[in-house]
Amino acid sequence: MEKSDPAGLFEVFVPRVKKVPAYRLKIQLGDDSTTIRDPYSFPPTIGELDLHLFGEGKHEQIYDKLGAHVMKVGTVKGVAFAVWAPHASGVSVVGDFNNWDGRVHQMRMLGASGVWELFIPDLTAGLLYKFEIHRQRNLPFLKADPYAQFTEVPPDTSSIVYQSTYKFRDDEWMKARASREHFRQPLSIYEVHFGSWRRKLEGANGNQPFSYREMAKPLADYITEMGFTHVEFLPLKEHPYGPSWGYQVSYYYAPSARYGAPDDFRHLIDYLHQRGIGVIMDWVPAHFPKDAFALARFDGSALYEHLDPRKGEHPDWGTYIFNYGRNEVRNFLLANALYWFKEFHLDGLRVDAVA
Repeated sequence: MEKSDPAGLFEVFVPRVKKVPAYRLKIQLGDDSTTIRDPYSFPPTIGELDLHLFGEGKHEQIYDKLGAHVMKVGTVKGVAFAVWAPHASGVSVVGDFNNWDGRVHQMRMLGASGVWELFIPDLTAGLLYKFEIHRQRNLPFLKADPYAQFTEVPPDTSSIVYQSTYKFRDDEWMKARASREHFRQPLSIYEVHFGSWRRKLEGANGNQPFSYREMAKPLADYITEMGFTHVEFLPLKEHPYGPSWGYQVSYYYAPSARYGAPDDFRHLIDYLHQRGIGVIMDWVPAHFPKDAFALARFDGSALYEHLDPRKGEHPDWGTYIFNYGRNEVRNFLLANALYWFKEFHLDGLRVDAVA
């Protein structure tokens, strides 16, 4: 290929080709060379129906399309990235795999949907990433993935590509739940702040919280002994500020990494169900913190929140309030509620901060 622009653009014209064949790029760097598949040779991983439903606010599993997902395109395995940033002039996905260089994997906007997408071949689960957002006449900035399903442990803020391998074993509970007359049966709920209910005091790093897996048996034993029917967790979605008790959420689709990986949280719920205990979690669809790495002013505009501070800011909590008038924001929250039911087998959500 010939260098057609000093900035680093290379091109070659191949005549009389009706269909672009599968190909790779061999890149020469001094005496070294590397061969890669071209991410831009793959078609979009999000269809027109997905974009239409998202625009209407009715895509109940949009979390399967937006975010980062390990998948195959044809026979090639990689990770599909997608993010909603309609007011950005450009978006790149950056991470461990490209030295956090926003020039390498620039994403493409899908029509007028505001969704940016790119499939990067040969990537795997476990990689750190963020989105680099560009606005005209402004410096680019980094944002965590709103639909990320796993994160670094705070205070680190990167998203992590995740692929669940967990197999639930609570079939008996789920079948019985479907036929249960909930309003006619006793209900006794034990409310738990996970990080402080029981701590590990021994060892060099004493006074540490239990992990999801470590908590399963002692919590089930206590709830059974005390006669409760359900446990209600204070929000276990990732949050930057520990003393908020999880009520100022930065990652709505990721269980807090403070206590383990998402599959560890699945194990906790699964174990409680097998012991005959229902699981409820507090859910906060009213407001979110202003931390610069997360939802606040996501694409440089008031995207998830109201621009008008009289509607978009909570003066007592120092947080932003969701803009429910925007279809995509309602879809973000609707799909999030369904996500915790479908992917984690939660039995209920306690909706917090609603007046």
